[in-house]
Amino acid sequence: MSDRTSGNTSGNTSEHEASKPKPEKRPTLKMVAEAAGVSTATVSYVLSGRPGGDAHGSGISEHTARNVRETAARLRYHPNRAAQAIRTGRTGVVLLSLHMLSDPWSLAVADAVNVEANKHDLTTMILADGDWFAALERQACDIAYIYHVGSDSAAPEKLASLAARGQRLVVFSETLAADGYDTIRSDAIPGCYLAVDHLLERHAKIGCLATEEEFTGAGVTRYTPYVERLTAAGIPINRNYIDLFSATQASAFSAAIRLLSQPDRPTALYVTTDFAAIQAINAAHRLGLRVPEDIAVIGVGNTPDAQLVTPTLTTVGPSDFYERQAEIIIAQSLVDVTELGTVHEFDWTLHAGESTALSDSPVNS
Repeated sequence: MSDRTSGNTSGNTSEHEASKPKPEKRPTLKMVAEAAGVSTATVSYVLSGRPGGDAHGSGISEHTARNVRETAARLRYHPNRAAQAIRTGRTGVVLLSLHMLSDPWSLAVADAVNVEANKHDLTTMILADGDWFAALERQACDIAYIYHVGSDSAAPEKLASLAARGQRLVVFSETLAADGYDTIRSDAIPGCYLAVDHLLERHAKIGCLATEEEFTGAGVTRYTPYVERLTAAGIPINRNYIDLFSATQASAFSAAIRLLSQPDRPTALYVTTDFAAIQAINAAHRLGLRVPEDIAVIGVGNTPDAQLVTPTLTTVGPSDFYERQAEIIIAQSLVDVTELGTVHEFDWTLHAGESTALSDSPVNS
């Protein structure tokens, strides 16, 4: 009885297993090649994501490339990214090390790079306020963009060591030399002088919102043009017209509320970042002040958000910066052989918005 039961159970199980539908075989590169009527090398080239994968300069016709892509889509073929990375040395990953993601500047950089990366089937990963060196020790990527190297005195050596082992880098810095990596140089200080000069055309009672680092820092900071230009114009520096904020929108809003709530408040504000200038406009609205009639505001950075606030923000910064920078980053990630060590300069200009647009005589009282 026991043997018969055991045998029946075994037979039923085998019969059940046989009736189960077999899983579809995962499509392979060879299957795509056979279905498209081309070689596996052609399929690999077209689907690799490398320059030339779009057929230009590869000897592969547009018709053939389109046929390969359509066949791969029909068969639901997806390249094995891990194997592809081992074979080609490419990961398809662009790593962005950004500072303060709530800042419109960082958001604009991320958006622009992501748009450009999507054109080439690349994936964007964002490291927020992290240890970029430790991250790059662990995370493989085709290229890394580092916005804020911080105050680490060893940063140049760390960057050089990463570059020496073949890690492609684009670094945003107004001071670092390009040593085996590309540098984006966009010196804000000349633009900050333009901003203060713009306010001085119509105002004498000019306040300033700056960070603690800018206010107390040694050397030239974004606070320096405010002091130098007002002093040169014979206007005493009024400490009551200066307030400090940290790297948050809430802090900038609170600093602006404090400054603008004074009985003898300034008639214009020079603010050292766009995100803080936008919060200053919001603070003015909260207090029932008109911008620019009661308080003119100018920011620094020329971020896209400057055009989204009401009234639009007057700011200083480079033109088409985010798109042009994104093109540099993605281009360096794609080429097979590249000479890294180029400094890309971006000059700053004034971008007049409505937040300083007074058409009448200078405001000196």
